[in-house]
Amino acid sequence: MIKANADCLFEASWEVCNKCGGINTVIKTKAPHVKNYYKDYFLIGPYFEKNAEVELQQVEPPDFLKGIFHEMQSFGVTCYFGNWLIRGEPFTILLDFQGFFSKKDEVRTILWEKFGVDSLLARFDFDEPVLWSWASGMLLEKIASALPDKRIVAQFHEWLSGAGLLYLKANNVKIGTVFTTHATMLGRTLASVDFDLYGELGKFDPLEKAKQHGMAEKHTMEVASARNADIFTTVSEITGLEAEKVLGRKPDVLLLNGIDLDKFPTIEETSIKHVTFRGVLREFLTYHFFPYYTFDLSHNLMFFCASRYEFHNKGIDILIKALGLLNEQLKRENSDRTVTMFFWIPMGTRGVKVELLENKNYYKHITSLVNMKSEEILQQIVTDFISQKADLHGNFFDKDFMKELKRNILTFHRVGNPSILTHNIDNEGNDAIVQSLLAEGLDNKEDDKVKVIVYPVYLSGNDGLLNLSYYDAMAGCHLGIFPSYYEPWGYTPLEAAAMGLSSITSDLSGFGMYMKNRVLKENTGIYILSLLGRTRDQQVKDLAAKMYTFAMFDHAERVQNKINAKYLSNLADWKHFVKFYITAHNKAIEKRQSLDAS
Repeated sequence: MIKANADCLFEASWEVCNKCGGINTVIKTKAPHVKNYYKDYFLIGPYFEKNAEVELQQVEPPDFLKGIFHEMQSFGVTCYFGNWLIRGEPFTILLDFQGFFSKKDEVRTILWEKFGVDSLLARFDFDEPVLWSWASGMLLEKIASALPDKRIVAQFHEWLSGAGLLYLKANNVKIGTVFTTHATMLGRTLASVDFDLYGELGKFDPLEKAKQHGMAEKHTMEVASARNADIFTTVSEITGLEAEKVLGRKPDVLLLNGIDLDKFPTIEETSIKHVTFRGVLREFLTYHFFPYYTFDLSHNLMFFCASRYEFHNKGIDILIKALGLLNEQLKRENSDRTVTMFFWIPMGTRGVKVELLENKNYYKHITSLVNMKSEEILQQIVTDFISQKADLHGNFFDKDFMKELKRNILTFHRVGNPSILTHNIDNEGNDAIVQSLLAEGLDNKEDDKVKVIVYPVYLSGNDGLLNLSYYDAMAGCHLGIFPSYYEPWGYTPLEAAAMGLSSITSDLSGFGMYMKNRVLKENTGIYILSLLGRTRDQQVKDLAAKMYTFAMFDHAERVQNKINAKYLSNLADWKHFVKFYITAHNKAIEKRQSLDAS
């Protein structure tokens, strides 16, 4: 076990007690493992009252912080101290920086003059995190003065916390610093507009590109933070390649994103969950599709894609084209296999489609009617069989029941095709996903072997339709598909594996690149789609082929895939990956000591 050389660790992120994206997951799941290395471990985040009420259990701060908090108050910054209510309950300091806004122009000026951070055209979404992180730097400076004999490391995540690191640099504070970029702002932006990022790395001027896309302030903050940190880190090999060209510094350490496997079910439990939640999803398919036509649900596989709505970055564009090819192949072969593809991608919505709500209500009414009569019907069947009066070709149901049931079934019946959308969405007629599905002929016709469902709301467990959490909905499926073009790490295939679920990811995702040489060639459980250096047509055909191969597996082969996926998730447990963080912290201490000695 690696030894931590620092006495104290402070970790600053805009996503501490403030979920905005994937960094929140990284920090929350990593924190209990970091605590095993540091007695004095503190997280620093922004104070927002609604978040703090549910995320932070306030407690009395240590004596060395009390006077510092009082000093910070004089600058218009109020400090809140407590335990973040996550596993491990790490000590957390939240800074209310609203009273610090009077210093905005002064902070901007220092950042420009000392570090070249160009905030001339910056907006509020830049000023807020910069003022918070600058105040965090002031706090850390005072902590270093109060603990002169302690070896202190401060780690800063993303450009949003970068001003804190630059404050320490500007004031020569004796704290070892680590800066971590989880994705470069410029890289993500360029990839989202279909720019050939990886093919063009090193061939363009990053600052000029940043100015063209109206993000000079964030890009220059990121560059300054990366170049002025004692130790610079990224979360994957692919992001390291990007950062070296875009930010001008090669990472010193790669901090791979792990997962807390203790929170996930065992392989035996995943099987139970699959059967349970597959039933819920099949019920949904019944009232979504069966009013129009029926198909054999026992020969239906459920695939899913879950992500932010980034049409190109998340590979949604090539996924839809590949689904079109899969549909045509299954139709040509007249296969008895059908595939239902769920797109769990949040969008702006205006309520559930009325016809779907009606379908659900009719279905529930039919179910209730049958349930009311179920004991009576079962008893009659048993009695008739025992008395040898049963007519196996006859009818066990009384006439009144059958009349009422037929009336309900007629009401349940609809003409046409089931909608590809579960909800009314903004700008439906021009939505990229909807229009791409229709262009590929994926409109849920009866003869389609691939059925598609765009489910544009968060899977909270209480959305009024499926009412399943994300993990429960995932557990009911058979395959997750995440063919990302731009994905610095990519938690979704790793989470799928931890849930005992097979997945497809790409070699342009950090996780996919990490796993590429670690998966088996047969029955891998995690399939790596090669995107790097391949044409769009090749990418689409390869993805369609992988989906087809999986669709043709028999039950035993799918079970083996589940087992393999679950096993592979162990390779990314935080128990293994936390050591990379300790290595970065130790290097920062060495660098700081070297600078102080010189």
